[in-house]
Amino acid sequence: MVKASTPTAERASIAATPVSYEAALHELEQLVSQLESGQMPLEQLLSGYQRGAQLLGYCRDKLGAVEEQIKVLDESGLKPWTQD
Repeated sequence: MVKASTPTAERASIAATPVSYEAALHELEQLVSQLESGQMPLEQLLSGYQRGAQLLGYCRDKLGAVEEQIKVLDESGLKPWTQD
């Protein structure tokens, strides 16, 4: 069941930055589930879509940063780990 929220609460939710990648992913998964259920009012659908786009961008940015860090580590000459 979808909770009714006020426009102020919806704007606060849209503006809130996730505390971590995992929190953003969890919120995004819940949001997709709600959107796919077809039980959200039209106004909430729009704000939900906007929040989803924000969360997706956040997750992509975090993954991109990790990929860049891995490239730096790979280029620094790390050798593959082998068990002797």
